[in-house]
Amino acid sequence: MSELQREVSELEQKSATAARLFDIRRIIGGLFTVYGIIVTAAGFTASDADLKKAVGVNINLWTGLGMLALGLFFLIWLRLRPLAPPLPSHE
Repeated sequence: MSELQREVSELEQKSATAARLFDIRRIIGGLFTVYGIIVTAAGFTASDADLKKAVGVNINLWTGLGMLALGLFFLIWLRLRPLAPPLPSHE
């Protein structure tokens, strides 16, 4: 294998690793999960004044649980359907 082919192979492998690392599902899932945990915690510590302001609905709790579910959905989707490695180019 020539030096050029080896370098191209290494670059393709690094590119595939970077693509998996910066997959948008990982970013969205991670952010929604973290924010979901924070907002859910705020919902558990809601005061009576907060509940009265939201007409008796614990909006932070429900929104946090929804965000948490969406974030976990994206992370599970990423785990079940990972990006396929790029096909090697034949020149």
